Amino acid sequence: MNKSDEKLLVGYWLKLYLADYLPIIKNGSQNTIKSYSYCFCQLLSFIKSKGLVVSKFKIEDLTLNIISDFLNSIEVVQKCSVTTRNLRLAAIRSFAKYVSSVEPQYLLWYSRLKYIPNKKENIKTFEGAAQPKIHYLEKEEMQVLLNAPDKTTKQGMRDYVLLMFMYNTGTRASEVVNVKISDIHIGSPNTVSVVYVRGKGNKTRPCPLWDTTVKLIEPFLHRSKDDAVFLNKYGNPITRFGIYELVTKYAAKAAELMPSIAKKNVSPHTIRHSTATHLLESGVDINTIRSWLGHVSINTTNIYAETNLKMKAKAIESCNLNNPDLKVKPITNQSIITFLKSLQ
Repeated sequence: MNKSDEKLLVGYWLKLYLADYLPIIKNGSQNTIKSYSYCFCQLLSFIKSKGLVVSKFKIEDLTLNIISDFLNSIEVVQKCSVTTRNLRLAAIRSFAKYVSSVEPQYLLWYSRLKYIPNKKENIKTFEGAAQPKIHYLEKEEMQVLLNAPDKTTKQGMRDYVLLMFMYNTGTRASEVVNVKISDIHIGSPNTVSVVYVRGKGNKTRPCPLWDTTVKLIEPFLHRSKDDAVFLNKYGNPITRFGIYELVTKYAAKAAELMPSIAKKNVSPHTIRHSTATHLLESGVDINTIRSWLGHVSINTTNIYAETNLKMKAKAIESCNLNNPDLKVKPITNQSIITFLKSLQ
């Protein structure tokens, strides 16, 4: 295939966009690059499912109908939220804008894609203001999820500790993967153990660790201070998508024992929502929860107070929460799917 023909293909432009433009020219964060790579992996898998050949798929084939059907499948088939659907659309728009800026012949194509609207998910709160709906696990459901891994195996124990750490800290998946051994400070018997979490905007916040979590995580700390705390089975730092697969796997297992879990589309962020809600139910003040989760605005944290109807209906029992550098990839002739997965 000659150069002019190659420049007609989606795969050609995706490699330039993700390996050159986004990390180098745009200076995109590693989370953005990983998220966008995952989006296009999903998109190309969807295209393949339609009987189309990914390696021969052209820019002009990426039509309004194809993208609309893909976004619809994210919500209907994969049961993802409207927010996730809109994030996928944002990635596609960004890619299309880049392509059209380099090759003006695609300006009309890009302008057509801009007609695909974002969706709004509005849930009325007590005061009538529109707020996003918060999905969280009840305490009993959370305990069943924590008990899902087989703790008699090395892998199962790692998974259990990871789930407990996420529940304790309320960290985002993108924050968990960046936690290093040096970020965890084990206190003396009279002081609190903490983990320093790097959140959005590269801001660091301290988060207290329960005694139960400390006992579980200590065996993972006997390595180099610069090592990631949580590794995959190959000895590499676990990825955001590795965490997602882990959580959904154990959620499915937990749902066999407690069917109510199956209705909640459990993801890593569900655990974060559960932490916030359970802290609120325990009587922890909203500003402390804001600091715990790393929210910039108190309004974000207030959503939990609005969502939790039980807080307004009865007195809450005390909650026992203590139950047991991305490198730019070289452009090669590897398949576009393999290339996208290498960035995640």
